[in-house]
Amino acid sequence: MTDALARILVADDEPDLRALLQRYLGDQGYAVRTVDGAGPLDALLARERFDVLVLDVMMPGEDGLSICRRLRAQGETIPILMLTARGDPVDRIVGLEMGADDYLPKPFNPRELLARVQAMVRRQRMLGAHTGPVQAGGCIRFGDFTLWVDERRLSRDGQDLPLTSGEFALLQALARQPRRPLGRDRLMALAYGPDHEATDRSIDVQVMRLRKLIEADPAQPRHIRTVWGVGYVFMPDGSAPAGGAG
Repeated sequence: MTDALARILVADDEPDLRALLQRYLGDQGYAVRTVDGAGPLDALLARERFDVLVLDVMMPGEDGLSICRRLRAQGETIPILMLTARGDPVDRIVGLEMGADDYLPKPFNPRELLARVQAMVRRQRMLGAHTGPVQAGGCIRFGDFTLWVDERRLSRDGQDLPLTSGEFALLQALARQPRRPLGRDRLMALAYGPDHEATDRSIDVQVMRLRKLIEADPAQPRHIRTVWGVGYVFMPDGSAPAGGAG
């Protein structure tokens, strides 16, 4: 069921596609705004709150990948679904590395876009749900970091760090299961829900981004360790887990 209060921002330079998505998503109960480029996109984000940004990669001027990278660098955490006419899976990985949460190639069935938007909105609603132990004050502390569950943010020594909604969901899933090796399928279900269509590669990309953020040496991680043949394990104190991990 669609949350009627959810607000969607669509950025695409094709007027027909903007009109289609505004009408279709609006009929499903979403409040939809559309823009044709980076300038009006920035202006709307500065004034209003949105639950999901649907962002086209191939736009004149500043393209979608550059916009995504810039928004993340500025600390913007809105979930981003990227659209592209390209079919190369490498482009999908690049989008994820820039900070996108999901990726949909054109042409697409509007029902598939709706399903992905619904999943992203659901994930946002679920991020604060309790699935494991949380310390007093609604936070999880590890090393020099504090993961504020209710506020959906990560801080170090009192300073907030940039974190996308997808990265937050993954870090929270790991932190709620400390010292317990998690396979990629289980990790995807905990972080994004059982219906999310993430891939092993996308999980690995998100882990790589998290390691760059929280590890002193991402090549020798202390908190998010690889368990060979299984997946990953979260070590809040940075100690080595039992068994082979690196």
